[in-house]
Amino acid sequence: MRAARERSAAMKVLLGTCALIWATMSPAALSPSARETIADEANVILVSAASAWEIATKVRLGKLPGAEKLERDFLAVMAAAGYTLLDLDTASALRAGRLTADHRDPFDRMLAAQALGQDIPILSPDALFDQFGVRRIW
Repeated sequence: MRAARERSAAMKVLLGTCALIWATMSPAALSPSARETIADEANVILVSAASAWEIATKVRLGKLPGAEKLERDFLAVMAAAGYTLLDLDTASALRAGRLTADHRDPFDRMLAAQALGQDIPILSPDALFDQFGVRRIW
């Protein structure tokens, strides 16, 4: 569960898939800034349906060993963590397809499009998000 910090202003932030996996399975892998952002109960932590799709796909393909329980219990884990689910929408899909950065991962493109559409930062260690002009916390 997230704990409040007194000194921060509330914000919305979108968890990248890698950060989401670490937050739920191995929080020590998160940066101190990422841990603080997630722990602050004043913040709204969004999790995209694209991350659920990516995790389910990678578990199915055997590319995410150890995440089977996270995939199986995804909705319950998100609820227990206090995260807010963000559905995919047509405007974000169009935005993702129109992004001109040379980054081919469709999951990352959707996350970037959602962050841009919501005008919020993405919490991710992946500097490739910077190509999209997304504000990134790490």
